[in-house]
Amino acid sequence: MQQAAAGGAGAGIEAAFVTAAGQVTQLPWEQAAASVRLEDLAPVSAFPVVPGRRWGPGWWWSATTGRHVVHGSAAMRTQLMLLDRNPDVTGLSARPVRLLWRDTANGRVRSWVPEVFARYADGTGLLADCPSSPSAGGDRTQRARMVLGAACARVGWAYRRLVPPPAVVAANLRWLAGYRHPRYQGPPGMRAALAEAFAGPRPLTDGVAAVGDSLQVLPAAYHALWCGYLTASLDEPLHERALICADADRGQGLEGPLSNVGSDPERG
Repeated sequence: MQQAAAGGAGAGIEAAFVTAAGQVTQLPWEQAAASVRLEDLAPVSAFPVVPGRRWGPGWWWSATTGRHVVHGSAAMRTQLMLLDRNPDVTGLSARPVRLLWRDTANGRVRSWVPEVFARYADGTGLLADCPSSPSAGGDRTQRARMVLGAACARVGWAYRRLVPPPAVVAANLRWLAGYRHPRYQGPPGMRAALAEAFAGPRPLTDGVAAVGDSLQVLPAAYHALWCGYLTASLDEPLHERALICADADRGQGLEGPLSNVGSDPERG
C-alpha cells in the first residue's frame, strides 16, 4: 500500500481489495466502485480473535446470496440478518475493501475497513459499520465516517453506522431467521394457501390450523414471515396468538415501518 492521494469531500481516495486470485489490488476509489463487484470479494482483513472475549468471528448463511458471510460481532450478525431480509438487497459481503486517504491536517495516510457491503437491486451500494451502540467509537471513527460518507456520496452510494434495532425486534427476527432457508417454504401451493388463510388479520395458530397440519404449516408460515409474504407487528413478541396478515406488497400491512429495519432510510 504505497499510495493514497490527498483530497477533500471524498476525492483522491484509494480502494484496496483482494481479487479472486488472492492478490491485493489497489485502484482509485471511484474506479473500484464502478468496476469491482465488492459483494463477491473475500475480506481484505480478518476479524480479530480476542482472548477472553465472549464473542468471536462466525458465519452468517445469507438467504439473499446462498453463501456464507463472515461476521466479527453479535452486532454485526444482527445487521447482516436485517440486510439479508431486505428485499432491495441483492448482495452481501464482509470487509471487502480498505479505503485509504491522506489526512489534510498532518499529511499522514489513513485507512478504514468498513465491516459490511450491501448491493441494492438498482446497482448502488452501501458501506456500513455495525457498532454495538450509537455512541460507540472515538475521534478516529468520526473522522472516518466523514471521509467515507463523502466518498460514497461521490459514487451515488451511502455509508452508514447501522443503529442496533430494538431488542424485541431483534429477537423476533432471530427467530424468523431460523426459517430463512428455502427448505422451509413448504410444498407447492403452500404460499397461496397461507395467503388465503391470512387474507385478513388472524391469530397465527388459527390461520395455520386452517391450512393443515401445524408440523408442516407452521415452519412455512415462519418462512413466509421472514420473506415478507406474511406480516406481523415485530415490535411485540411473536406468539401463537400474534395477529398475522398476508401482504402481497411485502411490507405495507401490519408490519408497517418495521419492514424497513436495516434498510437505508433515504430509500423509504
